[in-house]
Amino acid sequence: MKALVVHALSDDLSGTALADVADPAPAPGQILIRVRAASLNYPDLLMTRGGYQLKPPLPFTPGMEVAGEVVAGEGFQGGTRVVAGTRIGGFAELVAVDAGSVRVIPENLSFAEAASVGAAYLTAYVALVRLASVQPGEWVLVHGATGGVGLAAVDLAKALGARVIATSRSPEKLAVVRALYAPDATLPASGFREQAKALTDGGVDVAFDPVGGDVFDETTRTMAFGGRLLVIGFTSGRIATVPTNIPLIKGFSVIGVRAGEYGRRFPERGRENLDAVWAMAADGRIRPHVHAEVALDDWRAAFDAMEHSAVVGKLVLVP
Repeated sequence: MKALVVHALSDDLSGTALADVADPAPAPGQILIRVRAASLNYPDLLMTRGGYQLKPPLPFTPGMEVAGEVVAGEGFQGGTRVVAGTRIGGFAELVAVDAGSVRVIPENLSFAEAASVGAAYLTAYVALVRLASVQPGEWVLVHGATGGVGLAAVDLAKALGARVIATSRSPEKLAVVRALYAPDATLPASGFREQAKALTDGGVDVAFDPVGGDVFDETTRTMAFGGRLLVIGFTSGRIATVPTNIPLIKGFSVIGVRAGEYGRRFPERGRENLDAVWAMAADGRIRPHVHAEVALDDWRAAFDAMEHSAVVGKLVLVP
């Protein structure tokens, strides 16, 4: 089969290439899936550089979540449309995954949409529901709102009845977000503090920050008393620090979010989280936005688009 293989870690993807590799042989308890869509996530890019907390031994195939059709395995009829979390291995024509990670795709979702739900919406759910306990009417500030995870947070926060402020460096991409999910306000990714405090009459209740750096610094001065600042990641490239007198005086919490690790530490809650996300997707209460479907042969264009933040929502690779 054809697969994208990381042979060597590099900052410029020079160690990554398409290759012909042996078809995977599913072990007992695994399902073999013919991949029809595989969602590209920022950790996939980081893994090609060795910059993510998960560091698979070389060589490996990236790809954290797939949608496709069952080829073989117990418990599913051949040809059933399914989605699965893979951690690695998804950017290939075939992938073998643990049966417990496989679920049937709701009829209202395409392969590309289904592949775009798991990682992004699970991160948003763990952050907003499990850790921040967002309540209807609260103000939620979402940074990086045009990316896959940020856009999922906007969508989910609106579904939870929160009032949402979305930020981005791109006014053009924010216009797309307004058309798709109707946040209550959109602001630039720099210099948002005073406008956000005026909108919220003093500060935001919850901030969802996958950006870090200067955005995080400004956010610490935008929080309401009793607020929750959710640390999702550092796409800006700078890991920010906060003087502890700021959360002390302003009375807010800083909470780290690792949705996958949360599920591994608390398996029962992890299953509940996924069940809740997929129930909302099946009911149409949340819906991912697929920016583009890109042929696996053109994987580099997709990775470059993610690297340069040229995407609204999710990019999907199609073998």
